[in-house]
Amino acid sequence: MILYWMAAYLIGNFLTAWWVGKWKGVDLRQQRSGNLGARNAGAVIGKTAFFLTFLGDALKSAAVIWLGRYLEYDEWAVAVGGLLVICGHLFPFWLKGKGGKGIASFIGATLYLTPELFAVMFIVFFIFLPFVKSATLTMLFAMAAYLIGIFLSGEIPSCWPMAAAIVLILAKHQKDITESFSLRFPNA
Repeated sequence: MILYWMAAYLIGNFLTAWWVGKWKGVDLRQQRSGNLGARNAGAVIGKTAFFLTFLGDALKSAAVIWLGRYLEYDEWAVAVGGLLVICGHLFPFWLKGKGGKGIASFIGATLYLTPELFAVMFIVFFIFLPFVKSATLTMLFAMAAYLIGIFLSGEIPSCWPMAAAIVLILAKHQKDITESFSLRFPNA
């Protein structure tokens, strides 16, 4: 199991945006937000870069969940693998901990790990988006729905790693959340 967890972290270190940037001759760490994620790749290089980066980062997390289940580990151990692939994406050792912000990796892990809770998160996101008009702020509602779903479903023993991933992802998004909140609600 330890080897599986180590592999999960190392797989998370495969930052699709870095490779897409290399392919296009762009160092995304030096552009706009400097983030090695789908959003920055799309903003700098274009829609194809966004799609490729999102898909690559989501698939690596789904692959880690698949591998853990294939190896017949307990669901909590598979979820820890999901957390570690996200940690590898957020904090890649080879880039001194400066990776992406983890949304696509989180989506890939949760879609495969807990499809019913992912569906709740997805629905809440699209219900709130027209009212909040900020993907970053709407993400807060969607992730809160996911956390509430964990508690209501009684899946805390097997889903606590995804709750921990949410905390890490929100910490990585702290600046974006503050900026989005001040833009959306300037008098607050």
